[in-house]
Amino acid sequence: DVYKRQTPHPDPPWTTHDAAAYWTAGRMADAAPPPRRPDRPAGNPQPASTARHFEGIPSVGVLFSVGRDARAHHCTASVVHSPHRNLILTAGHCNPGSHAAFVPQYASGAAAQPYGVWAIGETFAHPGRGTTGAAADLDFAFATVAPDQDGRLIEAVTGGNVLGPTPGYTNQVTVIGYPTVRNDPQDRAVRCDTRTTRLPGTRQLRMECGGFHGGTSGSPWLTRFDERTRTGCVIGVIGGLNGGGPPGPGSDRISYSPYFGTETLDLYSRASQAR
Repeated sequence: DVYKRQTPHPDPPWTTHDAAAYWTAGRMADAAPPPRRPDRPAGNPQPASTARHFEGIPSVGVLFSVGRDARAHHCTASVVHSPHRNLILTAGHCNPGSHAAFVPQYASGAAAQPYGVWAIGETFAHPGRGTTGAAADLDFAFATVAPDQDGRLIEAVTGGNVLGPTPGYTNQVTVIGYPTVRNDPQDRAVRCDTRTTRLPGTRQLRMECGGFHGGTSGSPWLTRFDERTRTGCVIGVIGGLNGGGPPGPGSDRISYSPYFGTETLDLYSRASQAR
């Protein structure tokens, strides 16, 4: 099955206990984003709106893994509702390596994370994905999350967002992500409530809001966000062309997302059958 691959882990099988022991606060802080656009240099003009720091929400967190370069890598991911209550969604180019783990509502420097550290099992991505040309329209991925030490499933602990097809190119969205500490010294979640437009010449969405530096690839774009349940309907993720934004100065203020259509829903269907 070209859509599925086992995330590489050491022997014996990788568990949530192993993930919690491996991903210390220091390792998390040292994690770098995957290759993506460069960050905005000091002095670049600020966008009309800028993401604000906040405490985060349980269904969105940080995806950590160790890449082929033996360095720790950091993306954003979110829990999506599924029959087995064990799925997360991120950008395809995040491509988790070994020792992959998901940390919901990541708390920088905490000795114990508020919702734990969870081991990643299988990853599901479209074989045609990429960050250039038409392949960038397929820059999304799902991954299974192993139960915790008490046998609980991730969605039962954090809640989950409903996956929806993108209803059109113009939407009101809430976007939540985690820039790396190297790009944002506060090392906290950021949130922006904004509107999307079409990225010309592509099947992708575009939004303008500053503060989405490296590390925010995979950040969910949520419609109908409910402040009480702190969940919504996810219709996109930061990703797509160039890994989710324009190259060069000011890249943190403009972000892209693939348009979720048949390919996304088919991939979700495959992933949601996995335990």
